[in-house]
Amino acid sequence: MSKAGIKTELKIPAIKEGTVIDHIPAKVTFKVANMLDVANMSNVVSVATNLRSKTLGEKGIIKIGGKFLTEEEVDKIAVVAPKATVNIIKDYRVKEKIKVKLPDVIEKIVKCSNPDCITNNEEVKTKFYALGKEPLKIRCHYCERCMQREDIELI
Repeated sequence: MSKAGIKTELKIPAIKEGTVIDHIPAKVTFKVANMLDVANMSNVVSVATNLRSKTLGEKGIIKIGGKFLTEEEVDKIAVVAPKATVNIIKDYRVKEKIKVKLPDVIEKIVKCSNPDCITNNEEVKTKFYALGKEPLKIRCHYCERCMQREDIELI
């Protein structure tokens, strides 16, 4: 509290068990929340954005009680928030901290931006190769279209 007795800090309640995704760039916090379909979860979910961050300037954080992310969900987060961390919480304590990492091969996560690509016209799973991580650049396995972060649409 400040000297005048005014609260100057936002506190988000701890969760007993689940996942905390931290260091999400503020502008993609709700994209990550929508990607994880938090609106349809019955457990406690806290979403905060535009929080101060020394490294990002502004960041977002998502706490999900009772849910542990799949590898595919972590890979999706890595595509839109490459500096995010995923914390596994058990008994109110961080049991594991995972720095997301963009996989070298990205499958079934990103939609190809080429309307003529076979993945947009037949039942073929998408597959991309990471050519660069910062800035993000990926190439479609089938049509060889290169895309950057702003071109990416998640499946």
